[in-house]
Order: sequence, then C-alpha cells, then structure tokens
Amino acid sequence: MKLGRIAFATILGLFLVVSCGEEKKEKKGFSYERTSETKTESTSESDVADLTITGNDLMKFNKSELKAKAGQKVKITLRHIGKADKMVMGHNVVILKPGTDVAAFAGKAAMSKDNDYIPEGTTDVVAHTKMIGGGETAVVEFTAPEAGEYDFICSFPGHFGMMKGKFIVE
Repeated sequence: MKLGRIAFATILGLFLVVSCGEEKKEKKGFSYERTSETKTESTSESDVADLTITGNDLMKFNKSELKAKAGQKVKITLRHIGKADKMVMGHNVVILKPGTDVAAFAGKAAMSKDNDYIPEGTTDVVAHTKMIGGGETAVVEFTAPEAGEYDFICSFPGHFGMMKGKFIVE
C-alpha cells in the first residue's frame, strides 16, 4: 500500500514539474509567460478604473459611490437589470462638473428627450452613457478629471432624486 502511494506521489510530482516548466500559456484571450517572478496583467490594463453600476425598475442604482484617480482612464459600464422599456424607465449615468446645480440640470435634461435627456450644448457634463432600457448595457470611457467630488445622476425625467451618487476622483 505504501509503494502505491509513493508511486502516485512521484507521478504527480513529475506531472507538476513538467507542467510548470512550460514557457507560454494561453488563457481566455490573453497570454502570459511563466518566469521566476510573478507577472500581472499589463500595466495599461491595471491603469483603467473599470467600474460597473446597475439600475433597475425601482429607480435605484446599486452604488452611490464610484472612485478613480485623477488622469486615470475610466470605463463605466451601466447595466439596466430591470425589464421596462427605455421610454418608460430609461437609465443613464451622467457625471456632472463640480458646482453644477443638479436640480436645474435635471430640469433642462427633462426637456431634452430627443438627445437622450442630455441638454444640447451643455458644459456641465464630464461624461455620460447613452439612455438604455431593461436588459440593455451601455459603456462610456473617458479620462478622469482633476481630484474632487462629482455628482452623478440618471437624467431620465424624475430619476435624479433617487438615482444619484458621487464620483470621487483621488
């Protein structure tokens, strides 16, 4: 019985040594090389603030705070996890510049249906996703502005009161 365990352990050990000595491996769309030092994903990938937020049919975001570093590339993914059409319960994420009167902006946005509820010619917006309905996803990519706190809202009429938060840039 001891001889069987020793043989199994020896074969397992040889398998591990052989598999660890491979120079290059492929995994889910990216490759990496095995070296004596541990490598992480490329620096450019880790420099991206990859943020995901959801909105639902109850007019709620799942997060009230998003964070990034000044000058960092930001990717915000908005997922509408509800079922209602965007004409009834549309959602977006709009990041506003500091000092913007949120209620005044929302009032102008409510009059901008033809422009996804973003007032044309506005200078109050840092970035925004498109308006989406139930089951849809939208992505916006931008460079984080200078350090500070920025309000974010959903600009669909009446949503800004409940669907809001802070985008904090450090």
